Amino acid sequence: MIKEVQLRISVAEEKQEGILKYKAAEALEIAVDTINGYKVLRKSIDARKSPVYFTYKVAVYINEEVENSSDYTFDYKNVSAAKPVHIIGFGPAGMFAALRCLELGYKPIVLERGKKVRDRRRDLRAINQDHFVNEDSNYCFGEGGAGTYSDGKLYTRSLKRGDVRKIFESFVYHGASAQILIDAHPHIGTNKLPKIVENIRETILQYGGEIHFESRVEDFEIKENKIKLLRLQNGKELVVEKVILATGHSARDIYYLLHKKEVLLKAKSFAMGVRVEHPQHIIDAIQYHCTGLRDEVLPPAAYSLVQQVNERGVYSFCMCPGGFIVPAATANGEVVVNGMSPSKRNNVFANSGIVVEINVEKDLKKFEQFGVLKGLEFQKSLELLAFNAGGKSQTAPAQRLTDFVEGKLSDQLNPTSYQPGLKSAPLHSLLPKIIGGRLRKGFAAFGQKMKGYYTEEANIVGVESRTSSPVNIPRNQQLMHPEIEGLYPCGEGGGYAGGIVSAAMDGERCAESATSNY
Repeated sequence: MIKEVQLRISVAEEKQEGILKYKAAEALEIAVDTINGYKVLRKSIDARKSPVYFTYKVAVYINEEVENSSDYTFDYKNVSAAKPVHIIGFGPAGMFAALRCLELGYKPIVLERGKKVRDRRRDLRAINQDHFVNEDSNYCFGEGGAGTYSDGKLYTRSLKRGDVRKIFESFVYHGASAQILIDAHPHIGTNKLPKIVENIRETILQYGGEIHFESRVEDFEIKENKIKLLRLQNGKELVVEKVILATGHSARDIYYLLHKKEVLLKAKSFAMGVRVEHPQHIIDAIQYHCTGLRDEVLPPAAYSLVQQVNERGVYSFCMCPGGFIVPAATANGEVVVNGMSPSKRNNVFANSGIVVEINVEKDLKKFEQFGVLKGLEFQKSLELLAFNAGGKSQTAPAQRLTDFVEGKLSDQLNPTSYQPGLKSAPLHSLLPKIIGGRLRKGFAAFGQKMKGYYTEEANIVGVESRTSSPVNIPRNQQLMHPEIEGLYPCGEGGGYAGGIVSAAMDGERCAESATSNY
């Protein structure tokens, strides 16, 4: 017999060996020795008030052997001689499109502008230490895309867009901890992701797929409303029939190329703001209602905040407990910041994007001359502003949180995890009012919601501008561009995803659609 039971375990009980088995027996009113074993199905933390509890959903095996096999198998076929599907970009959308092609019996041919995951490290070091950005190899571009050297958070609200569990199981199949199948807010960690990405690459190659690195697509050839040819930066030309465009939200050259060729695009609303960084112990104390250091069995605390300010949402984005702020620029002459956490989330800082909704129809009147690319040009203007304010390098402009809200220049900044360094700047006056004014009110409101959050010990760092694509590449019910036969806009770059999991599911769906009528 198998029974499911919900359990609440205190922080003190969590340390006791075998506590789940005893608690399960107590809840089911059965003898402990009748339980052969159990399987944790879900684990989360209830920190709404003190004391803090762990909550478990557990499958209890009573007089029955524990079943440990997965419900998922991955039937990858040898596709060496199969029909090809060309995939531009090898981030989450491109990777999972390629894996799905293997399952469906089609040959993925991946074209990635950047380098292999390990080779990217030298270019990331150049950004952090030399302030030089390789435009094809950085925190956004290269094997695994922006997700590889980022946080690896797998939480998504896009539960109706595909099989979320399958994505998680695929990550485990390729080397991720099985803990991601259990945690309410699963997270892999930037230190673990590179090996998983390498394993995905090896699967694709093993079954006959192709992956070409340092192969940036520079041009498309379209005839009779069909995509016919891809031209690479190395001069190579590829005849194509089915193309999945999974280039990510930062591949601006693709938007410019499509716009130049008069391919239908649409302006899309998005969000921009700053990244705020607190000492992790402050967030722990707020969230876990403690006066000293958090108990060792509790993970570094996270938070989620939202506030309506002048008819626009101001909210936290990509919150990274125990994490780092990193330079996410994709070109020289711009400063962009993002956040990441290692798997243990053991850094002394917590950071989060705090961003403001930008209504592309109402908020960008000064950029109307750029048509469907007005959001992209607005992004670029703020990234240039940050570059200049930071000293024309990857040093980022920053301000103490309290000084930003009170409207004064910080004479001193707090320590930071951001390796290129910070420079004090009056972000309260530099940011446009549609962002800066709302952020100042939003931070003040957050200080009321989380007592202790509004503190001079926190820095804000500019700018957090790449939350999502400001451009939508339209597609029809078959997930194909409505005007270009054979072109399948996909993932975050097309405007159809907002993170690793949703991008992966969209990649699978595009692969299914691209091969359905081949």
